[in-house]
Amino acid sequence: MTKFVLIAALGAIASVSAAGPAAVNLGQAGNYAILSKAGISTVPTSVITGDIGVSPIDSTAITGFSLTADSNNASATSTQVIGSVYAADYAMTTPADLTVTIGDMEVAYTDAAGRTPPDFLNKGTGDLGGKTLGPGLYTFSSSVKIPTDCTISGSSTDTWIFQMSGDLTMAANKRITLDGGALASNIFWQVAGFVEVEVGAHMEGILLVKTAAHFRTGSSLNGRILAQTAVTLQSSTVTQPHLGRILAQTADILA
Repeated sequence: MTKFVLIAALGAIASVSAAGPAAVNLGQAGNYAILSKAGISTVPTSVITGDIGVSPIDSTAITGFSLTADSNNASATSTQVIGSVYAADYAMTTPADLTVTIGDMEVAYTDAAGRTPPDFLNKGTGDLGGKTLGPGLYTFSSSVKIPTDCTISGSSTDTWIFQMSGDLTMAANKRITLDGGALASNIFWQVAGFVEVEVGAHMEGILLVKTAAHFRTGSSLNGRILAQTAVTLQSSTVTQPHLGRILAQTADILA
């Protein structure tokens, strides 16, 4: 009976139509809310739901968190992190695991950056303020700004990739709203420059950042920050996204 239900569920998944490009495979990097090669800093109090990690830099580059090492020194905890903290100088298998994880992050960035052809080229000349963005591959030969609220609209199986050769900046107290069942786990921002989310602004999606990511006071993200240099937080909230509806249902069946 269980086998029959599982086969039926998998058949339902296969039959679901989805718009937009294939999702970017994050590999082990998808296990982290924040991942950085150069360091993660916070001005307390930030709230991070999910694991955070740094490599090849060591744990001295995780600042403002008041870390407490576990008994095996394989990870640490912080009152600002609902999850575990990992660094390249920790014990057990942590350094090797992080090497693979960082490699997966870099592969994911390269994958997202290399997607072609675009469904939308230089939409709004890089200004997404006030736009409603349907699923697809968006390519910008410039920086991208979000000076006013915008909406990402689509179903729970649709996907979005935003490629940009410059920076991604979001104005203070603005927000991205998801509509129609769209999921942050299916939204990928490939940023060749830096990400700047200003005071009180709210962002959605997976940030694949070539350089730094800065989240100012009271800003928030439903997604992941996967950065190849430093991540700075100022009393910010970062919440890793939930599984897609179909994947969650399948996980329940397998359990």
